[in-house]
Amino acid sequence: MNKNYLISTGGSGGHVIPAMILHEHLNKEANVIILSDKRGLKYLEKNYKYKIIDTPKLNNILLIPFNLIAVLILTIKSFFLLKKERIEKLFSTGGYMSLPVILAARFLNLKIYLIEPNQVLGRANRFFLGSCQKIFCYSKEIKNFPLKYQKKIEIINPLVREKIYKLNRTFSEDNKFNILVVGGSQGANVFDKSLKKKIVNISKKFQIRVIHQTNKRNISHLKEYYQKNNIECLIFSFVSNFEKILINSDICITRAGASTLAELSVLNIPFIAVPLPIAKDNHQLENANFYKNKECCWIINQKFFEEKIEDLLVDIMQNKTEYLDKKENLKKLNYQNTWINVNQKILKIINEN
Repeated sequence: MNKNYLISTGGSGGHVIPAMILHEHLNKEANVIILSDKRGLKYLEKNYKYKIIDTPKLNNILLIPFNLIAVLILTIKSFFLLKKERIEKLFSTGGYMSLPVILAARFLNLKIYLIEPNQVLGRANRFFLGSCQKIFCYSKEIKNFPLKYQKKIEIINPLVREKIYKLNRTFSEDNKFNILVVGGSQGANVFDKSLKKKIVNISKKFQIRVIHQTNKRNISHLKEYYQKNNIECLIFSFVSNFEKILINSDICITRAGASTLAELSVLNIPFIAVPLPIAKDNHQLENANFYKNKECCWIINQKFFEEKIEDLLVDIMQNKTEYLDKKENLKKLNYQNTWINVNQKILKIINEN
């Protein structure tokens, strides 16, 4: 392969996971390097070729002079990195750490492609809209998107790992309703504290199994609590084969990160989204609304989670019509959504521009 591409990504899972999926789409087309900061290493799997660049946060007014000097130094460093690796095309999934490398790419007149996984335009992506060839989005209705750059939008299906498409659903023979709770490896306090008592109440009416992701410190406590109340459970913080847990779930209670919702959608698993209230630009709410507007999920405001979650779950399990309707709507949404179709569209666009 003579082509050399670089994917720049921020240090959060919301940035790194789409970068890894994009790597899967591009790695048969070119030699691909992922560029992130040290925070991104905990999400980045070992089989990727990667480089580290630590861009300082730019939100502290007192440190602006020092940060600008740091960005200048990192831009020069990025310039030489792009030259040394003979990079031809740069892809960015957003994040402030992408600033120096995109600036360097502009100096080198490289082709720049942006990826916006969320339903709200990220600030870094907005800054470089004028410089990019195209921006890959999941819909045209992206919040805060300038009208003058609308022609740069290329709509693709949400980025999902190839192995997710290959999963086959296995059904439990005991007819238990599998409730998956996804709070991330750091856990979600509102799920850990407010949900367990509601689960016990529900278990007295229905046969259920609980699969709960929480932080490491909380695993033994939650496990003992559920077992004491005779509820079959799997409690974990991180597992390498998380997709196998996903596929055996009937419903998921989750935050509204773009990658998580995309995987649930492809696997035809209805979900109850509880958007993180402090998410930047309220992007998690907009991510959830993307699916709610297509009648594929439910949304609960975190403020009312404890008050509403039990009644909602009981209603879902008692009256299956709405649940089955949402499964059918997810199926329609993902009609012709295959790894090959997404792959071919991405490659066609970047090879034409």
